[in-house]
Amino acid sequence: MGGENPTVVEILLADHPVRGGFLDPVRQRAAEFEAAHPGYEVRVSAYRTFTGGDEFVRILDSGRVPAIVDVYFTETQLARDAVSATGGPLFTPVQRAVAGRREILGEPVVLDDFVEAAHRYYSYDGELVSMPFSVSTGLMYANTGMMRAAGISEVPQDWEALEEACRAVTRLDGGPSHGVAWAVDGWFFQHFVGQQGGLLADRDNGRSGRARKVDLASEELLTWATWWQRLNKDGLYLHTGVAQDWAGTFEAFIGGRIAFLYNSSVMAEPLMSAAAQAGIDAVAAHLPRNGAVPYAGDVLGGDSLWLAAGLPPEVEDGALAFLQYLLNPAAAAAWHKSSGFIPATHGAHRLLEAEGWFAQKPHHLTAPAQLAASDGSPAATGALLGDLASTHADLVQAMTDVLEQGADPARRFAQATATAQQRLDAYNARTAAR
Repeated sequence: MGGENPTVVEILLADHPVRGGFLDPVRQRAAEFEAAHPGYEVRVSAYRTFTGGDEFVRILDSGRVPAIVDVYFTETQLARDAVSATGGPLFTPVQRAVAGRREILGEPVVLDDFVEAAHRYYSYDGELVSMPFSVSTGLMYANTGMMRAAGISEVPQDWEALEEACRAVTRLDGGPSHGVAWAVDGWFFQHFVGQQGGLLADRDNGRSGRARKVDLASEELLTWATWWQRLNKDGLYLHTGVAQDWAGTFEAFIGGRIAFLYNSSVMAEPLMSAAAQAGIDAVAAHLPRNGAVPYAGDVLGGDSLWLAAGLPPEVEDGALAFLQYLLNPAAAAAWHKSSGFIPATHGAHRLLEAEGWFAQKPHHLTAPAQLAASDGSPAATGALLGDLASTHADLVQAMTDVLEQGADPARRFAQATATAQQRLDAYNARTAAR
């Protein structure tokens, strides 16, 4: 707690439903910051990611927010477009607010230390807009015991090798019912379109100007969806029948019903732990890619911290200083250990390496390496467009129809494009009218 009349810095954070006490480390950092800066009080509140999406949109639309707001990556364009109660931008770019300072209230500025993929995602026109905080990417987890039994010596690195591996493990006596599973989720479409150098939106995926057109039926997307459809028809892909079934596919892997699983890097620790308890030898590996085309890179997920515009100078400095403290090497390393998110800064990564953390838990090295392999293109960086979460939902519904009703991918994703385009047009008209 600050002094008798402290300057209050209010923070609204996303409480991910991955484990209990998720935000406890942030509250601990807030207490440490208050002890080091007696004139400040940091008040932390939370909203639920995923389940609280509509609530969060209402918060932004209200035009009044705390000093720092945690924004899920799919809402990045919404945050850029959000308008304050007085009519100006609701947020100010963090790099602009830092204004070249190397420290704020004695806290070293870390803006130049973020891992490149995160710095690119949250930058626009060369300016870092928000502070990457919880960074993730998709990974493949492999049951190496099943692989050995099937005579597979290397984890599949491309779609063709994965398909062959799935056929091999499902032919084993007493083998799994299917080869691979992943949640039917829009995030994976971004991954596998981006890997092939494809775009979901015009203007370089919304990176060189406001996205006006979407394309959910590109060659890259249909290549991915058609391959996925074939795996399902051939009994190699396990479709649980539930959209965005992260939990069900996780359980299928731990239960030995599949040999390969696509899931988030955030789940590396709980998945490896659960696998060990189930007697499964498992490894974390890069997501397989389309070996017929050059690899561009894999997108990130997670969220970032945004700075409210128009704050009193002492509140803005307190907020900026706390952001630097929250992402200094020791704090960012601690956040990685507790949350499972990728170390957001190079300093945190070096500290963890020096401590022997990665030598002890090598599965945490896979995600940073995958993001570092990106070519930095707009395709690999990921799409930036209004109402991206709903575009993800359009992709999920279209693929569900392909898997469950045998819909033709080209025709069904053309329909999804039309639906998403209408929504984007409405979004752009609505934000332009503000």
